[in-house]
Amino acid sequence: MIIGVPKEIKIQEFRVGMVSAGVRALTKQGHKVLVQKSAGEGSGIPDEEYLSAGGIIEESPERIYKNADMIVKVKEPLQKEYEYLKPGQVLYTYLHLAASRELTLALMEKEVIGIAYETMQLPNGSLPLLIPMSEIAGRMAIQVGASYLERGKGGRGVLLGGVPGVAPGNVVILGAGTVGMNAAKIAIGMGARVTVLDINLERLRYIDDIFGSMVTTLYSDHHTIEASVVEADLLIGAVLIPGARAPILVDRCLVARMKPGSVVVDVSVDQGGCIETIHPTSHENPTYVLDNVIHYGVANMPGAVARTSTFALTNVTFPYAMKIANQGVTKVLLKEDPVLLSGLNLYKGSLICKPVADSLNIECTHPEVLLN
Repeated sequence: MIIGVPKEIKIQEFRVGMVSAGVRALTKQGHKVLVQKSAGEGSGIPDEEYLSAGGIIEESPERIYKNADMIVKVKEPLQKEYEYLKPGQVLYTYLHLAASRELTLALMEKEVIGIAYETMQLPNGSLPLLIPMSEIAGRMAIQVGASYLERGKGGRGVLLGGVPGVAPGNVVILGAGTVGMNAAKIAIGMGARVTVLDINLERLRYIDDIFGSMVTTLYSDHHTIEASVVEADLLIGAVLIPGARAPILVDRCLVARMKPGSVVVDVSVDQGGCIETIHPTSHENPTYVLDNVIHYGVANMPGAVARTSTFALTNVTFPYAMKIANQGVTKVLLKEDPVLLSGLNLYKGSLICKPVADSLNIECTHPEVLLN
């Protein structure tokens, strides 16, 4: 198989879909790997490393997309990349289709085979290809939020950890999954007062067991969300429904009641966001102020720590990339590997992922139709 690794073009996205070790492993199996020139530089991987691993460096993304049977990326294609895609091509990346009807329809029109990292699910319900980026984003959310609480950046002038004689800042985390857990870990480490809300009592029990009195856990309902949000100095959105659009938990009226200069960091923005007033921003222009509240909506937060993120991501994505390269996306492979099947969002013009279809009100084809 010919595998293409294009350079990411999202603003300040420095991650890359494959490291040199992956290229070496694929070429040893007889596959050909095309890597766009300087694709790995943002992650500290020079072209020479890819060449020594057996890769072929291509100048133009057009040639990579034209010749590759499978494209391995980090982020979903942007509009200028749509034209490069071709029917039957495997697109293996984060897709986040529920947040973009335009992207979904474009990829359906191109008849690609879209396998989304974020919906690949193990039998125990965990999301192995999402976990490492969620860990990084959760930890970064507190760092970023703490920075924007500084007065010079428009914040309330609150130090999350406080000092003797002065109360610490109040961090409220909506969601007790991987993002919420990691955000809580960093916030507690900084000495903040931390509240975590979720509807999953088992997750709340787990967090309570791990952190004890250092964190307050609350069952998430309208009353507890309202009471917690209005007291927050830093509000973290960490809600995830695999494949689907994130539910709105905090409406604009509630945001307007937050303290002036408080900060919102909605990690779920790449799935539409769980805070009504959030919209995607970029690393170049990461924040905006609405109702006197600072909003941070960068949808590719881990891209700022690209080397750590790239290696953490490819550790989990590569084994499946190798499996696809060796076997192709066939009925046999999909039947024998339910994890890959759970990642199948698009198949040659059909939308396969029901949560995406429900979020966008687009007709869905059941996977069983493909397998019979």
